[in-house]
Amino acid sequence: MVGSDWRGMMIAAQAGNGGAYRRLLEEVGVWLRRYYRRRLPPSMVDDAAQDALIAIHQKRHTYDPARPFEPWLAAIARYKWIDRLRALKRAPSEALSLDIEVEDHGSAVVSATVLDALLRGLKPTQSAVIRLVKIQGYSIEEAAQHTGQSISLVKVNIHRGLARLAKELEKGDHADG
Repeated sequence: MVGSDWRGMMIAAQAGNGGAYRRLLEEVGVWLRRYYRRRLPPSMVDDAAQDALIAIHQKRHTYDPARPFEPWLAAIARYKWIDRLRALKRAPSEALSLDIEVEDHGSAVVSATVLDALLRGLKPTQSAVIRLVKIQGYSIEEAAQHTGQSISLVKVNIHRGLARLAKELEKGDHADG
């Protein structure tokens, strides 16, 4: 869970070492933000981390130096997470108006379906590299590594596959998906 000796820093902090306490809070703050990023909406992460840091500060006298620090910290983080979840439940939600305009994505869906059908009509090696390079944005080298093809073969398969797609589009057989 930790990269350094948080238990030692907390013991030093309880003994009055301000430097150790500041370092502890900085490191724990990083861990808390990571903890909450996986559990809360992004807008709540920093506030939850701050709440937990305040609770650590207020409850630092309850930490028993004979026990591990991480479970004590995790308990505080968990309780603050639960507090945030309860707040989400209580938060008033705004009713959505039925007058919201939504962009029509029908043509994009049809285009994606037609493109997928066209790519399925190619040789699998051609389709794979066209999807990687032209659709997903991989470089030629990355596509070669991903597919096991040589760089020159990736280029040839893209060229031949695109030429085949152009012929299919000229025929017009693709219109009904």
